[in-house]
Amino acid sequence: MRGLPKGLPTISQVAQAAGVSRATVSRTFSRPELLRPETVRHVQEVAEKLGYVPNQVARALSTGRAGNIALVVPDIANPFFPPLIRAAQAYADQAGYAVFLGDSDERPEREDMLLTKMAAQVEGFILASPRLDEARVRAHAARRPLVLINRDIEGLPRVLMDVSAGITAAIKHLASLNHRHIAFVSGPPASWANQQRQQAAVMAAEKFGIQLTAVPAYHPDHEAGRKAAGDLAKLPVTATVAFDDLVAQGIMAGLADLGWRIPQDMSIVGFDDVLAATTYPPLTTIAAHSADAGTQAVKLLAEVLSKGQAQDQRIVIPTELIVRATTGRPAKRPRTAHAEPRSIPSVEFSQQKPKGTESP
Repeated sequence: MRGLPKGLPTISQVAQAAGVSRATVSRTFSRPELLRPETVRHVQEVAEKLGYVPNQVARALSTGRAGNIALVVPDIANPFFPPLIRAAQAYADQAGYAVFLGDSDERPEREDMLLTKMAAQVEGFILASPRLDEARVRAHAARRPLVLINRDIEGLPRVLMDVSAGITAAIKHLASLNHRHIAFVSGPPASWANQQRQQAAVMAAEKFGIQLTAVPAYHPDHEAGRKAAGDLAKLPVTATVAFDDLVAQGIMAGLADLGWRIPQDMSIVGFDDVLAATTYPPLTTIAAHSADAGTQAVKLLAEVLSKGQAQDQRIVIPTELIVRATTGRPAKRPRTAHAEPRSIPSVEFSQQKPKGTESP
């Protein structure tokens, strides 16, 4: 290949440099599934070296495809989502798609608005931990191909985490350390993911003969965890499983303010493994592999777009317990009698069953 062409390279120049036809270059960026993978890679490498960028407007007019997909998350500031977003964008780049990002700010009405406004500009959606009810999710899926993350709605392609395995491993670990009464600090009450983790905690506690008390945090953030720490300090529990790492970090900070030692006075387990290695002490947590979820979701959406129809595919990402420094054997410490604050008895808690029709 000779020196780089002056000005913006054309599709003809890419075809000549790659030794292929103009149609092959066009298909590389519009319908790569029609070509051999090695051909796609070769043309993409040549195009990148030349600095060629497909004309998305012309592509949309000729193929009916905009080359854009949208990813909507409930809180871009939550550390769970940046690895997911980054991985999704990386896979989308390889598949020839640009990613539009929307943040619903945990509000279903904003989520609804984002999906409605973006629909005219994108070929499909990835909806992570949606706050909308099932009826509205299905309504949007009827207009544009849609893939869910952290929401199990039958008939729609979705990527889920194996919550039960991770929570069970965590409670088994706490039982092995001789904890007999633990707390589950929950996330948003209407959250589908929270319902899944909550139910898994109830089942695991029953399996290992542990008493479980629920303490609501209401919002998955650091401040909610700090507030929950005051409730935990009044309970006769020796260990806590938190909705996610952010809440767990807040609990640790709140208990430290009260002079409690971790893990001597309270063992703590998080969920997600996005902050755990950087806390002090390093947090025992359940790794949920959010980056894998982002990659798999874009892969699913690309398959749906290439085949022209949605399939009832359900991908489950494995979870695993990562033991660090916030769990240990309970130390004996004096207790002050207090009424249980804002807690739910474990027997009532165990009767709550997650439903696919409820918001996550």
